[in-house]
Amino acid sequence: MGRLYYGNSTDAIVVEDRELAHLKMVTMTKLRRSEGFSVSFSAADQGRSSVWVHCAIPLRFEFDSAEPIRLDPAYVNELAQAAASAMGIVIDLDEAAAAAGTPALAVAA
Repeated sequence: MGRLYYGNSTDAIVVEDRELAHLKMVTMTKLRRSEGFSVSFSAADQGRSSVWVHCAIPLRFEFDSAEPIRLDPAYVNELAQAAASAMGIVIDLDEAAAAAGTPALAVAA
């Protein structure tokens, strides 16, 4: 399980490494273009939280896996499209952890 640190908080958002690697790729691409977007995380035992990702807000990704994660280009594209939508990216942490090899994404039209 990886960790995403947002802002100056020492509390991490715990995300499965594969999901986090895909999110990192989209995030870095968007931030290089100075494009902000929202990311929401949901889990049955934690409810739902959303963050606004912007180049002025510190962000750190940590992975348990020492090896680079092989990215699925179709999933990266799906996340990029979600990031450009009004709803943003929505990650179900329960589904991502259960699948652990198949990232979970919810996109509303």
